[in-house]
Amino acid sequence: MLAPKLILSIGGVYNLGFVVFHLLFWKIFRWKEDLASLTHVNRLIMQILNLRLTYVFLGMAYVLFRFQSELIGTKLGQTLLIAFSIFWLMRAVEQVIFFGLENKVSNGIAVLFFIGGVIHLLPVF
Repeated sequence: MLAPKLILSIGGVYNLGFVVFHLLFWKIFRWKEDLASLTHVNRLIMQILNLRLTYVFLGMAYVLFRFQSELIGTKLGQTLLIAFSIFWLMRAVEQVIFFGLENKVSNGIAVLFFIGGVIHLLPVF
């Protein structure tokens, strides 16, 4: 098995990938056009939620890179890793609930979220 600190670094890179991905939402999903159909308030809420989620991923990455010994060696650190893992595992479940199982791309994304959950949980053991 990979060393716990290496797994944490992989988790940091994983989260940074989602930082970049979420910052590209405006372009990838053509939000300028697509969100125009929402009410003004809902359009703003969507964008704010996306930016705050991006910040959460950035925070996760920072913690995973900067506090590796603490994450591995303390109850607080292990609790954070479990919380990060639950975040990603629940995101995998939500992918299936909201997008179903018919689309291969959506299924691949669900697997990617599940892998994120496992990455964050492995150093606990």
